[in-house]
Amino acid sequence: MRALIIGCGYVGLPVAQRWCEDSWKVTALTRSETHRKEFTEVGIESVIGNVLDRESLRALPEADICLYSVGYDRSADDSKRDVYVQGLRNVLNEISGRIPRCIYISSTSVYGQQDGEIVNEDSDCDPETEGGRICLAAEELVRNWSDQADHSSTILRLAGIYGPGRLIGRRAQLESQQTLPGNPQAWLNLVHRTDIVEAIHKIATSASARDLYVLSDGTPTRRIDFYSELARQLGTHAPVMGPPQETELGKRVDPSRIIEDFDFALQFPDVRSGLAASLER
Repeated sequence: MRALIIGCGYVGLPVAQRWCEDSWKVTALTRSETHRKEFTEVGIESVIGNVLDRESLRALPEADICLYSVGYDRSADDSKRDVYVQGLRNVLNEISGRIPRCIYISSTSVYGQQDGEIVNEDSDCDPETEGGRICLAAEELVRNWSDQADHSSTILRLAGIYGPGRLIGRRAQLESQQTLPGNPQAWLNLVHRTDIVEAIHKIATSASARDLYVLSDGTPTRRIDFYSELARQLGTHAPVMGPPQETELGKRVDPSRIIEDFDFALQFPDVRSGLAASLER
């Protein structure tokens, strides 16, 4: 099996490592010579390039599947829309006819529900944030690409990603007793990186994966409860929550479809277990 990964970072890298362990031939696009050397050490081939540089994309190899998992680099000069939409368009144009299948990592920010509603793959998308609107525009590109002959795709909308290395800032906030923003009673939808990697693998190795899934741990938690549990596990003072600046409660993400389709047992079905594993690392 040959795989191309565009965005070999917090999610893409452990996916690449998983596939290398299964003897897949994995190639990653990277802008960094340093990352290229790191990839080589773990068996990942690489191409130096940038999704916004169409000439550099001509070096992308043929493959059986492409995982597109590009995050936004806030230190870069390019806008989020340029990276997420134009960059994706460039890649899809380049792999068209050469790679038949694509898994696109999107976000549950495409949902605009704010009153605690349960959302799933059938829910309306009317995002309130610019980031959500950008993700929705990118999804449309993937669907149009998939409509072409001999192409297929799966869009995977992820809830908030957490895991090893993603809680450093939160620890500092709790230890310094900073006032945490947001409505304490608003819902947080989270999913541990380990479960994301397994979900991507299941989609990639399935001949019957659908064109859209949402993924969370299936146990939405109130913002105050999340920070209280994190403080408990860190042994810090209780979180300091300021008066809410908004009354919105957010949405609650239901991942039943992907769990049922793949008989998928989440390793971390709630934040208590997921935080414990993340802090150990």
